[in-house]
Amino acid sequence: MPIRRPGNALPFLLLGAFRALIDELHRQLAEQGHPQLQPAHGFALQMISRGGSITDLGRRLGVTKQAAHKTVIGLEGLGYAQRQPSSTDRRRTDVVLTERGAEALALSGAILNQLRDEWASRVGEDRMMVLEDVLERASEEDGMDRILGWLGS
Repeated sequence: MPIRRPGNALPFLLLGAFRALIDELHRQLAEQGHPQLQPAHGFALQMISRGGSITDLGRRLGVTKQAAHKTVIGLEGLGYAQRQPSSTDRRRTDVVLTERGAEALALSGAILNQLRDEWASRVGEDRMMVLEDVLERASEEDGMDRILGWLGS
């Protein structure tokens, strides 16, 4: 019979699993030509891919416009994003992914799919699907929105 863990173990188990995935993701990204990318960049690239201005990016990340601007400058310096005039509003500047940014985002998705499959091969596909279903039901909302809101607060 499994031993019931105390409630304070759950956040550490979840964080440990998250950290293991993200660390391995970034190890593989570095091997495949993206050594400068950091975990925070992944969140920003996800939000930039949705389109919009620096203000929109800040709102999505839960940070100030100034912090979003600093993030964009950093990603521009690494070649992952660029600012361009808005096609709908001359007063606005949009942020878009460069080809390198889109490549990194697609590669991240492929690596995470591979890592998910590796975990499933270790614990069994049925158990992996149960884990995913439990986490989805427990969070009661889109995981990315919840994480970004929490990180930005």
